[in-house]
Amino acid sequence: MANLVIAEHDNASIKGATLNTITAAVACGGDVHVLVAGHNASAAAQDASQIAGVTKVIHADSEVFAHALAENVAAQVLAIAANYTHILFPATAAGKNVSPRVAAKLDVAQLSDVTLVLSADTFERPIYAGNAIATVQSKDAIKVLTVRTTGFDAAARTGGSANIESIAVIADSGKSTFKGSEIAKNDRPELTAAKIIVSGGRALGSAEKFAEVITPLADKLGAAMGASRAAVDAGYAPNDWQVGQTGKIVAPQLYVACGISGAIQHLAGMKDSKVIVAINKDPEAPIFSVADYGLEADLFAAVPELVNAL
Repeated sequence: MANLVIAEHDNASIKGATLNTITAAVACGGDVHVLVAGHNASAAAQDASQIAGVTKVIHADSEVFAHALAENVAAQVLAIAANYTHILFPATAAGKNVSPRVAAKLDVAQLSDVTLVLSADTFERPIYAGNAIATVQSKDAIKVLTVRTTGFDAAARTGGSANIESIAVIADSGKSTFKGSEIAKNDRPELTAAKIIVSGGRALGSAEKFAEVITPLADKLGAAMGASRAAVDAGYAPNDWQVGQTGKIVAPQLYVACGISGAIQHLAGMKDSKVIVAINKDPEAPIFSVADYGLEADLFAAVPELVNAL
């Protein structure tokens, strides 16, 4: 039995979400192979070979994968899928773009957002915005999973010595063409990998107040910045800061929620944080139900005081 993890990388190194996915693959039992499909991605393949728990790296290198178009990556996965009992993707935007294509072509039921591996065919995943956990058993010969990275510890980046095998590359599917990208530059830690996150809600009232109140606290803590969906929809913060069921799922060491009421969709995205601090003037705000520390106060007074005290 062997398991295949589809690596996310930048052609130079393996991204953090892949490390958590490798831990899930190890829990499934059997050998763990990692597919690195990229363009001039030898460094990423070498990086993958050093990860603890990895027994082989499959390296597919071609200009076809220069922009990781989902159609081409899925075709490459399908070309080798018959060799595996489990195919695992990180439950990220990229992973969720490829995995359903693979599952559909294999005619199997995808298991989404897996948070625990109970056995080789039985898994846990959250349902109802995280308010219940479903135990799912799959009878499919090849199991296609997306792994919620907050549910698994990251595999160690060092300690492994896997062989790297170069394989034949599929032809360009021709189904899509890369036209361009606009990448937001951010000096802060990436939201899903950050150890500390400071998030703001609609109570901040404007983009200017969001920056004026939240930014100094994030600067003091060396934190990433997040936002509730309501704040994003109101234009106070960019889309890639959204935390929640329809945004990013996070589990930092410290999550500070400022002016966030705690809608069920937001709680689903951050309630696994190790320590949650909530600042809200509404004592009935649902956020206090999951908070380790709650401060019933006006955030416009409390947050600047907190910044000055740090």
